[in-house]
Amino acid sequence: MNSGDKKSDRGVVLISYPKIVFLWPTWVAAILCGIFMAVWGHTAEGAIEISTGTVACGWTFLIVLGINMQVLAFDFPRATSLTLLFVVVALVLGGALVIANFPTVFPAVGNFLRKFHPVANSTFYFLIAGIWGLMYIAVFFNSRFDYWEVRPNELLHHHGVLSDLERFSSPNLRIDKEINDIFEYLLLGSGRLILHPSNERRAIVLDNVFFISRKEKSITKMLGALQVQLRDNTDDQT
Repeated sequence: MNSGDKKSDRGVVLISYPKIVFLWPTWVAAILCGIFMAVWGHTAEGAIEISTGTVACGWTFLIVLGINMQVLAFDFPRATSLTLLFVVVALVLGGALVIANFPTVFPAVGNFLRKFHPVANSTFYFLIAGIWGLMYIAVFFNSRFDYWEVRPNELLHHHGVLSDLERFSSPNLRIDKEINDIFEYLLLGSGRLILHPSNERRAIVLDNVFFISRKEKSITKMLGALQVQLRDNTDDQT
């Protein structure tokens, strides 16, 4: 995958990615589970072995997938997310301690959970990883044909297979940074970047820009240096 934060010699490139990029933890989990099942997950006859390791592998994949889907389905502002995270962790740890130390308190729950054995063979995990990988390759190539470039004196929009180009004036360009989802920021440093060209009424909104804080600093530094240079030239003329 491309980092989403590439620099050229002339300016800074901004790429808006689709939300599927945030499923990379599930992709990694599928690869690791596929390797585990291929090496240790089968009996001598080739059948899937129901063991602690294979069941734990299945649960791990499902948990990672479930959490990942929540990141795609909902936005988690900072205060709400931290509160929710602490509540969920407290409930899970508290429930685990109660079940482990007092097995007679919730015998029905323990018996119910022990009936589930979520296992899958290595082919399943590798197919999931392959599908994800193909989508990431498609996203990578699509990003080569639709991106923005901030230069010291202009803002460029490259789009289309034939590299169509739109130009905007970048002096006096205003930039707003928004981090609407703390988990998306933790996964890829991602956020929303809003560009306000001085000669345009509409704002340019770029969602899911990778490593947005570093990107904002680079643009601000570049435009700040341009303002200083313009001011010096004006002083020299006077």
